Amino acid sequence: MIEPNKIRPFLKWPGGKFRLLERIHSTLPAGKQLIEPFVGGGAIFLNTQFEKYLLNDANIDLITLYQSLQKEGTQFIDVCRKYFHRKYNSEKQYYRLRVKFNASQDPIERSALFLYLNRHGYNGLCRYNAGKKEFNVPFGRYVKPYFPEKEMLLFFEKAKKVTFVCEDFTKTMKRAKKGSVIYCDPPYVPLNATANFTAYRAGGFSLDQQKVLAELAAKLSLKGIPVLLSNHSNDFTLNAYKEASIDEFVVQRFISCKANQRKRVLELLALYPGH
Repeated sequence: MIEPNKIRPFLKWPGGKFRLLERIHSTLPAGKQLIEPFVGGGAIFLNTQFEKYLLNDANIDLITLYQSLQKEGTQFIDVCRKYFHRKYNSEKQYYRLRVKFNASQDPIERSALFLYLNRHGYNGLCRYNAGKKEFNVPFGRYVKPYFPEKEMLLFFEKAKKVTFVCEDFTKTMKRAKKGSVIYCDPPYVPLNATANFTAYRAGGFSLDQQKVLAELAAKLSLKGIPVLLSNHSNDFTLNAYKEASIDEFVVQRFISCKANQRKRVLELLALYPGH
């Protein structure tokens, strides 16, 4: 099911699964439809061959960007291209365009600016303030930010098989039917998570929701729908996924700007086989 030549996502996306494609592919069951309740950068979708896809994310800006590219294709790519002129690669222009993005109600303009902010902002982060929900990632200071035209064209071609939605992950998972396969890459639990399910919330995803996700995966598996989940491997996840088949492995973290803080951590794939 995996593409012979790997396709990179056109967005920078912390936590993306491009480096784990082979491992995930070797574990992901076959089926007619792939459902991703937490699509993120889309590395798994881009590098598999299902007949159709249902892709969800809680970030409405991300989904609107994907829908804009899916609908408008090369015309949308042309709109995005203008923001990658060197005149926009300055601190002053970045913060001006960030304000413009936060104020924009036009889906095409907002989507093009979201791509600009993703490629010009610090470390490809996507972060909003808690009050007004405004994008607040600082300027990245890159010499020449890359315009991902090739990657966007490949995404556009693959998106012809996709339905994009922005809804609660449980609703997306419950859309699964016989022949569906679900891959879940939720916001990871903290490495030192405790049994206090209300103690941690990051990206709007609590430990309570992690527990709901695991329980729903187990229920769907009993109905014949396989579910594969990614997460940190720790006491919390090993307990939450106790009904699944667990594959543990070590990965290198790349998100820190300081090389000596990029550490090796233990992750897992939990497979609920669906039979």
